[in-house]
Amino acid sequence: MKLPSIKGFDEDAFNKYLKNTGLLMLGRVGSLIIKMVTSIQVANYLLKYNNGILNTSVAYVFFFASVATLGLDSFIVKELHQYPEKRDKILGTAFFLKAFAGLMCVPAIFLTWQIIPLTYTPYQIILVLSFTGLMQSLTVVDAYFQSQVQSKYIMQVQIIGNLISAGVKLSLIYFFSAGLIYFAYALLFDVFLLSAGYFLVYHRKDRDIFSWKFEKSLATRLLKLSWPLIVSGIMVSIYMRIDTIMLKEILKDAGTEAAGAYATVVMYSEALNFVPVAIVSSLFPAILNARRDDPIRYQKRLQNLFDLMVWLSVLFAIFISLASPLIYSILQPSFADAAPVLAIHVWGSIFVFLGVASSQFLIAEGYIKLTFIRTGLGAIVNILLNFILIPRMGMMGTAIATVIAYFSATFLILFIPKTRTQGIMMLKSLFLISLFQKLAKR
Repeated sequence: MKLPSIKGFDEDAFNKYLKNTGLLMLGRVGSLIIKMVTSIQVANYLLKYNNGILNTSVAYVFFFASVATLGLDSFIVKELHQYPEKRDKILGTAFFLKAFAGLMCVPAIFLTWQIIPLTYTPYQIILVLSFTGLMQSLTVVDAYFQSQVQSKYIMQVQIIGNLISAGVKLSLIYFFSAGLIYFAYALLFDVFLLSAGYFLVYHRKDRDIFSWKFEKSLATRLLKLSWPLIVSGIMVSIYMRIDTIMLKEILKDAGTEAAGAYATVVMYSEALNFVPVAIVSSLFPAILNARRDDPIRYQKRLQNLFDLMVWLSVLFAIFISLASPLIYSILQPSFADAAPVLAIHVWGSIFVFLGVASSQFLIAEGYIKLTFIRTGLGAIVNILLNFILIPRMGMMGTAIATVIAYFSATFLILFIPKTRTQGIMMLKSLFLISLFQKLAKR
């Protein structure tokens, strides 16, 4: 199909971005299927109690691992897009910053555990998972291939890594009848596999990781730019993962099993959260180009992006809401009490999809601090509502709190004058106004 001729429209570039997005999506879908099948088997093997311990431990460490990324990924893509000749300095600086931050996570988690431990949870599991931040430092290579619009290499790494990971976990279940701690080691091994894969594919492209260089001035500039995203990353991890921990701790004896069941809700509900990330990551260079060259086309691309996010997420939410009883009866009958919770929780995906798209707008416009403000609001709303709703409604209260928190964080930009226009654009997408306007013009 030949694209229409539009002044300033680069058909070859569009096809490149579209192909890149398709490859990235293919890789994520393949990885999703593998991980979903494996996670279901692991949860069914561990049952509610042990699944609750494992997933609350992951959530606990996730707060620190999110800090170790330093919020650099979007800036690395932007820097490589603008200064490709400085590739080794940009990647080297980002790698060393991430590696140092990941290393610091280990003592930070230990000290935090002395003050705020998780009940009924062995510290050995936390210790194993605490090395996750250090292992993920090589993910800077992902940003490099994004900037080159070459996501097929990332796809290869993800699919192969997930196949090996699945083999390891299924072996622990069916051949070794392994204890809980070994699944913590398996999760750490997942991150190692991903980093090793990135390392190999980067070298296969005749790039040398050992030519990376650390530049102090660049490190200072990147940290000055990204510190709001570092804080935002903490807030995101809080309002996306604190619910599992609060559910476990507030409900006390019954909390561990509730957290284990709720973890399956999150798994299904967030199954397609990679979709907006894949789409936006691949289209971000094109959006930046439009902002630089044609403001009108830039606004149209943003509106189209918001429309796409709503259409995809609403269809997904409707399907999961209707199918949730069937999903649990077939795949996880021992977790069947979580089905009504899933039917509510999945509607938060609409605001997650829109939030991912609007975050790239904030970065493109230089409104980095707003990402901190709105995710901070989401975290506060989630925590307060969890304290109110969990004692009364258990898992269902957690799901309701999560959906409201996602909505609050995403649409905060409506109340800020300089971003209100984009907030209205998202509302137009949410209420299908933009769709009706397009149909009326035909």
